[in-house]
Amino acid sequence: MRLLVTGGAGFIGANFVHRAVGRGDEVTVYDALTYAGNPANLAGLEGRPGYRFVHADVCDAPALADAMAGHDVVVHFAAESHVDRSISDAARFVATNCVGTATVCQVALDVGVDRLLHVSTDEVYGSIAEGSSAESDPLAPSSPYSASKAASDLIALSYHRTHGLPVVVTRSTNNYGRFQYPEKVIPLFVTRLLRGGQVPLYGDGGNVRDWCHVDDNCAALELVLADGVDGTIYNVGAGNEIHSACWASAGRTPPASSTSPTVPATIVATRWTPAGSVPWDGRRCMTWTTGWRRPWPGTGTTPTGGSRCWGIGHEGSGDRRRRPSGSRGCPGVR
Repeated sequence: MRLLVTGGAGFIGANFVHRAVGRGDEVTVYDALTYAGNPANLAGLEGRPGYRFVHADVCDAPALADAMAGHDVVVHFAAESHVDRSISDAARFVATNCVGTATVCQVALDVGVDRLLHVSTDEVYGSIAEGSSAESDPLAPSSPYSASKAASDLIALSYHRTHGLPVVVTRSTNNYGRFQYPEKVIPLFVTRLLRGGQVPLYGDGGNVRDWCHVDDNCAALELVLADGVDGTIYNVGAGNEIHSACWASAGRTPPASSTSPTVPATIVATRWTPAGSVPWDGRRCMTWTTGWRRPWPGTGTTPTGGSRCWGIGHEGSGDRRRRPSGSRGCPGVR
């Protein structure tokens, strides 16, 4: 399979690319290398058969068309993805997430790819007091980031409905794992605590989020890419719900009441289970985090990071955030 992966130098994208190249797929990474894209995430791939890197922006239609020609599949990760940054620079999020997605869809239509996988987030559902969200639930984004991602989902789906472009959409809960940018919740909290600093909590820290290991998300993406139904949205979650305050207690055992009961993952069926997503273990996360160091260009810092502690935590309201609960299971399974 020949894949073009936008945003492939970012957190989830780079993990997906390493898996694809390891399987023997031909992969073109298309990335603008903004603050969250790091060439070091792709270390070891240069020179591998079928791999190439294109440094360009998803809003650049001619460059994107040149890069996409001859590919079977597009996996669209490229996005601005931080709530606080979206509050201070909403226009940038609209440009990348909305205009960029529209450009990717139009070029994919013109080129004639076999499938476009649009990677999104559960943040589009907004915060809820209890329960979980299904793919059919109304969208209620609460920040410029989540609003721009919700719009990008609708743009991608509109290309399927209007033009017949073979689009599938995934919405994952918070991811953690290697290659995450250090401003996100888990790496931010752990690196600050290792230095004896304080960590920021929204509200009383009682908001709940589901945490899915990036390898589990990538496995779900691969399944949806292979067997998903065109025009369909698939929620991806691990049933690994944790209060934000637990991350602030890294290295200490949180009280039993600080985690919600584990629940089945949202896309789980006979062909996919969240094998790598684990219950909260502060000491283990600290051990992962102290395992290795690598520089992030443009940050002026060299955060400490480990292969299973970098996390994607969407800082926002203090409301309770629960996993999305899919009314659909894996492709072809109800």
